[in-house]
Amino acid sequence: MAADGDLRKRRVAQAALELVAGATTIGVGTGSTVNFFIEALAAHRGRVQRAVSSSEASSARLRAAGIAVLDLNELSDLDLYIDGADEATAARHLIKGGGGALTREKIIAAAARRFVCIVDDSKIVQTLGKFPLPVEVIPMARNLVARQLSAGGGRPVWREGFLTDNGNHILDVHGLTIADPVALERELNQITGVVTVGLFAARPADVLLIGTPQSVLTR
Repeated sequence: MAADGDLRKRRVAQAALELVAGATTIGVGTGSTVNFFIEALAAHRGRVQRAVSSSEASSARLRAAGIAVLDLNELSDLDLYIDGADEATAARHLIKGGGGALTREKIIAAAARRFVCIVDDSKIVQTLGKFPLPVEVIPMARNLVARQLSAGGGRPVWREGFLTDNGNHILDVHGLTIADPVALERELNQITGVVTVGLFAARPADVLLIGTPQSVLTR
């Protein structure tokens, strides 16, 4: 099954490569599917010369592929951002942050004119929430935020031993059925101590590429 999953990820990563104009600057996310996309970039040197990255791990992979990594503040605009997701719906609402890079991912998505999400078909769901929702929090506020998340019906679990690239903690919220992801995203972002939440609904993906055993679907 793992080999089949990798095939789907490679297929969708290759499809994303076709959306990249030559010698452009793009945003690149984090995760296993994105790693295949970076491999595809490395195999087509010159397709992309510069990138903005959502994590230190992706930055290292991009540099190894000969792609310069810029700070977002160096750019006046960004045409394209390519990233994966832990869950996605037909409305292109997403849960992201399984790799812990949700805040930088959300910043780059907000900066990009076009956000292309690449997933394999195992990530497609009708309703978000089976995958625990990551919430990045300021460390001193972890228990404060956890109590409020619990009061809202979730079961927050501290991702103990993990620090984000921003030096923060993550609470993974289990037991949610997210009927209105836009409303929940806005509600959770108002909790004092929350840096950001792994719901990408107020700014969803513009394009969803889905790798299947036979092809790549576009939504």
